[in-house]
Amino acid sequence: MTDTIFALSSGAPPAAIGVIRVSGPQAGFALEALSGREFEPRLAKLAYLRDESGEILDQALVLWFPGPNTATGEDLAELHCHGGRAVVAAIERTLDRMDGVRRAQPGEFTRRAFANGRIDLAEAEGLADLLSAETELKRGAAMAMAGGAFSAKVEEWRSRILALSAQVEAVLDFDDEDDVSELPATFLETVVALHGELVDWLARPPAERLGEGYRIVLAGPPNAGKSTLFNALTESEAAITSPIAGTTRDVIERSVAIEGIPFTFVDTAGLHEAHSDEIEKIGIDRAQQQLGRADLVLWLGVSEAAPAGSWDIEAQIDIPATEAKPSPRFRVSAVSGEGMDAFRGAIVAEGRQAMPKPGEVALNKRQRLLVAEAASALDDARMHSDPLLVAENFRRVRIAFDRLIGRATTEDMLDALFGRFCIGK
Repeated sequence: MTDTIFALSSGAPPAAIGVIRVSGPQAGFALEALSGREFEPRLAKLAYLRDESGEILDQALVLWFPGPNTATGEDLAELHCHGGRAVVAAIERTLDRMDGVRRAQPGEFTRRAFANGRIDLAEAEGLADLLSAETELKRGAAMAMAGGAFSAKVEEWRSRILALSAQVEAVLDFDDEDDVSELPATFLETVVALHGELVDWLARPPAERLGEGYRIVLAGPPNAGKSTLFNALTESEAAITSPIAGTTRDVIERSVAIEGIPFTFVDTAGLHEAHSDEIEKIGIDRAQQQLGRADLVLWLGVSEAAPAGSWDIEAQIDIPATEAKPSPRFRVSAVSGEGMDAFRGAIVAEGRQAMPKPGEVALNKRQRLLVAEAASALDDARMHSDPLLVAENFRRVRIAFDRLIGRATTEDMLDALFGRFCIGK
């Protein structure tokens, strides 16, 4: 990281203000070359910015942050200029022509913060989620992760496993000494307690649920009112509705937020025996597949055929000829609105229960796999009486914890993570 990088860190122009960040060993040189002067650290000052010929490019508010106590851990400058396209482009061209200064790659500022120890891997993942957050729930969970709540918990777990490892090593190193020949009476109890904490974390709703939303599939035979109900729930006309059977022949998905809870609603082809129409058969096959992916199925067919765990819905109570169900969970009309408020409220309550609590840390797939690895190793450790086997399992636990916060990781994984960021972040 010997290069100095720059990028526009604010929104794309035109805008009222454009913030250009410069980070690296040449940041101070670049700032002085643009302004012709030096600046006191962490004190905003107005300055004229000029190109190499001395032509004024803009008057900007300038901030100078000498490293290492900066966002990136390096010397850092910020140029708060006017946000017009020509202004921003002229300043960027001037920076690009300076020796040792180049345009940043996506996520490179955050990657340098990670490499310089300003944030750990879990915090970087939280920041990536924060930038893509579209609902209040996801924002709260991402803030908790980016703010270090999970990192602090991992450090606590790591301290506990190190203390347990030290007790095992004492037995291995001094097994001929009477005072350390056996593990303490509380040893197993401590292992079980730590294992239980990891299991509790694995039982939490996953972070992916915040992005994908609670997945609700509407299913049933043709002409059961699935598409009309789908449109009402998503407040759209995404699905074509018609009295002609088989109008919906493929899967239609819409993601919406209701009372801050993310949902993905899925409309499917009518389930029945398709005899000759190949396209209709494909639609029915896809509908069957969606049933397996659903968090909740809203079943609009005959009650006896309802999939296990589904909600039995009588969906066309506005049509007099509709045969009444014996004991549906809800009776609604998407056309007249009858019963829809209570129905939506129940869906929101179900989705909220399946989501992480507001502000609660939610683990992504990578993090859950590593916590599961640590839990498995602890489970193995408590089953053995041989200190060597216990010590090896504790080593596996420590490796998993180190990988959680980035003490041990791979370049490919880092490339994938920081590639999610925009260029100026």
